[in-house]
Order: sequence, then structure tokens, then C-alpha cells
Amino acid sequence: MKLTAFEIYKYSIPIEPFTIATGTMHFAQNILVRAHTDAGITGLGECSAFPMIVGETQATGYEMAKDFAAIWKGKSADDIAGRLAELHLYTAGNYTIKSAFDMLLYDIAAKQAGQPLYQYLGGERRKIETDVTIGIDTAENMAASAVKFQDQGFNIIKVKLGKSPAADLERIASIRKAIRPETQIRIDANQGWTFEEAVYTLGQLAQYNIAFCEQPMRTYNDELLPELCQLSPIPIMADESVYTHRDAQRILKNKAARYINIKFAKSGGINEAILINQVAEQQGVACMLGSMMESRLALTANVHFAMAFTNLAFFDLDTCLLGQLADPVTGGFKYNGMQLEITDAPGIGADVEQGYLDKLEHITI
Repeated sequence: MKLTAFEIYKYSIPIEPFTIATGTMHFAQNILVRAHTDAGITGLGECSAFPMIVGETQATGYEMAKDFAAIWKGKSADDIAGRLAELHLYTAGNYTIKSAFDMLLYDIAAKQAGQPLYQYLGGERRKIETDVTIGIDTAENMAASAVKFQDQGFNIIKVKLGKSPAADLERIASIRKAIRPETQIRIDANQGWTFEEAVYTLGQLAQYNIAFCEQPMRTYNDELLPELCQLSPIPIMADESVYTHRDAQRILKNKAARYINIKFAKSGGINEAILINQVAEQQGVACMLGSMMESRLALTANVHFAMAFTNLAFFDLDTCLLGQLADPVTGGFKYNGMQLEITDAPGIGADVEQGYLDKLEHITI
């Protein structure tokens, strides 16, 4: 089955401003790629650029996607490993836009097999419960958001930190005071602290019953993570420190994290996510499946992946709840409170309204 044409869209989605330690986003900088085959099967892939994390933007992804489409046009969609190897040979990094092309191949493969993606990946239906994230704001506003989400039925609150230790301590104290003791709090510093700040802040935050902390320091401080893991009463989860399975091998060999956060847009898609999870599982390390600012299309692929790999113990698949002001996706998963539910439609089982896409900048290769 040959790939015959590619439609590439600057798939922008307006959002309410969302702030983390490294910056504020005002719209989801996504790319959507629809691939056609000579068998009449189409595959869709979506990625979400987060420039302050991955160094890619919607504009760079759009230009690179044109090159990827030209490389793949006329070639077999069945050879997933071969197609991805071509992209890695063509350019180093650029994992975000690579993840969209990876995803569309898996969509095609599952559709050809007549299976929903989770079955194609060898999985079964299971309970998937997401957390919900609170962006950086005043302590008062963040506590109010936590109460709102708790009242909506969420059991797990993820809190963005990393601006300053004093303010971060105030934020968590306010949130913990406002919500029920049994409501879980996870924190994510997004590389915002120095080593000394991380040691101090994590020590102070232990009294608030924190499940774990994602990425407390800049990745150039990875050599300090083993020491931080020993000093911190709160377990450390590596996020930006793990892009590929080789990063996972390095981090786990050095005992530099208790958990790993896997994200398609950070690591290049499903194929690499499988490898990262394998490395972690072999070391007895549980993983979280996270997300950037994807629409329900890419998030549906994430839910399929979550069902396929039981070593994934934590889920951060709430991006559509973080103030997205449009939902042009048809089919796909649905939020049932904190639970994520999908259908058994073949492949990813989601598409995007063509009328929405027609208004966007796009090109056909």
C-alpha cells in the first residue's frame, strides 16, 4: 500500500492563556497531516508544538512536514520502521513534527487491520483516569481552580510551579487547604528551579502529601538528579530529561528518577513511546503518559496507547479541558468526568471537520 498524497494544515486552536514556568501560550500550535494511499485508506496524524520545551514551532513543523511528505510520497505505508528511519536520517531531532507522521502510519495500519488502534497495539480496554492541570497564577486563583475541578469530580490535580520557591510554597499550601485531603496533588516545575531551590522546595512541600514532582531542574543539570532523588522526600519524575529511549536508559541507569513521563510530541510518536516504555518496564519503573496542547484527535491516539501498555500508571491527558475554545474533532474519545472513553472504530477513530480545516493555511503534497 503506497502513500500517494499528503494534506498538511496549520491546525491552530484558540485557547485561554496557559502559563508554565517557561512561558505562556495563547493558542495551540498544532499541525495536522492527512495521508492518502492507493488502497483508499487515509491516515491522520496531529502534533502540538511547545517551543519553550521542544524548540519547535508550528511554522518550523509546517515547513519540515512538506519535506517529510516529499520523502514518503510513493513509498509503502506498511513499513513503519523504514519510513521513520528515513525521517531520522533526514533531520536530527524535530520529534514533534515526526510524531504526526508516525501517528498517521499507525492509523493506516490499524485501519487496514480493521482494528481500533489499542487492539492493533496489543491492548485491551481498561480504566484510564486523567489528572487535570492548573497553570501558574496567584495562590488564591489556583486554589479556586482546584476546588472547581474537585467539584467536577476530578480526583487528581496537577499543579504547575517553578517561578519562585516562596510563591510555589504559598500556591501549594493554599490548594491543599482548599481541597479534600484525599484529592491527589502532583506538581510540575517545568525545569524552573535550581538544584538548591529544588532541594529546599521539595523538602518544604513534603508536608502537603505530594504524589511526585515532574522535572524540577533544567536538563543541563541532569547529573544532579541522582543526588536530588536521594535528598527529596517527594519522588522525581523525568519529563524533559527523557526525549528518547536512550535518554530513558541513561536516566534510569544513573538512578536519576523514580518515574518517566512519555509524550508523543516530545519523543517522535508511538514507535519511540513504545521503546521508552519498554526500557522503563524492564527496570520496574512506571510511566506517565502526558500531552502538550493536542486536540481530541491526537489525544484519542494517546488513549489508545494508554490502553495498550499496562506499565503506564499515570495519565495527564487533559489538554482539551485547559481552555481550548474550539473542538472541531469528529468521533474520538470522550471525557466522562475524569474517565476517558473511546469507541472501537478502526484506527484512531477520529477526524477533523473539513470546514474548520479549509479556513486554515494548508498545502497538498
